[in-house]
Amino acid sequence: MEVSYKKLFKLLIDREIKKGELAALAGISANSIAKLAKNEHVSMEVLIKVCAALDVDFGDIMELVPIIND
Repeated sequence: MEVSYKKLFKLLIDREIKKGELAALAGISANSIAKLAKNEHVSMEVLIKVCAALDVDFGDIMELVPIIND
């Protein structure tokens, strides 16, 4: 399984929040936003800050997706 943050970026679009604004709201670095955009691993602390800033739960910003091998 892999982690996907597509839900987070859809939520940002729906709320008209830019990535830079999220970084400022959540108190996280642009590097963390870049990792989220690439579906890379980030710390639990980053995820908690994002959830707190957006007033959502983990399931609202991320999901586990199966790895599809060709």
